[in-house]
Amino acid sequence: MFKPSTGEEKTQILYRAFSRSGGKPRSYAGYVTPQEAQRLAELGAAKIVDLRTAFEREYVGHVPGTLHVEWLPLGATEPNPGFIDALNTVAEPKETLVFLCRSGKRSDAAATAAAAAGFGCVLNVLGGFEGDLDDEGQRGKLGGWRKAGLPWKQG
Repeated sequence: MFKPSTGEEKTQILYRAFSRSGGKPRSYAGYVTPQEAQRLAELGAAKIVDLRTAFEREYVGHVPGTLHVEWLPLGATEPNPGFIDALNTVAEPKETLVFLCRSGKRSDAAATAAAAAGFGCVLNVLGGFEGDLDDEGQRGKLGGWRKAGLPWKQG
């Protein structure tokens, strides 16, 4: 079970997040682990924005208390054209936002778009909610929010 790192403060987490490249160049603030994302939310230092579809959140599970703005609507092949407008309704550009999707890939694209639209501190959760695919093509065993034992609920 997850044990919050009570001594970990916002500045320490953000410094690490800004230092991580995620293995490639980026146009947004950085990357956090699921545990760091949870801690930032606990401290009131960031808002977690779930970018998955409403169906995914309901069927697969979601993190309680997160905001919801779909990046790629169910069945769509192109990003939500109203994404930035929807994001502006739930967050201010000056706030620290932590983007969460299934594996961290959609949130990478959404973070790039949000930063280009003027959101100053956008972070991507490494491994997302379910983690990467394993050798059997399944998620949930190679990282992510759920594997880390962090709070989530289904339905």
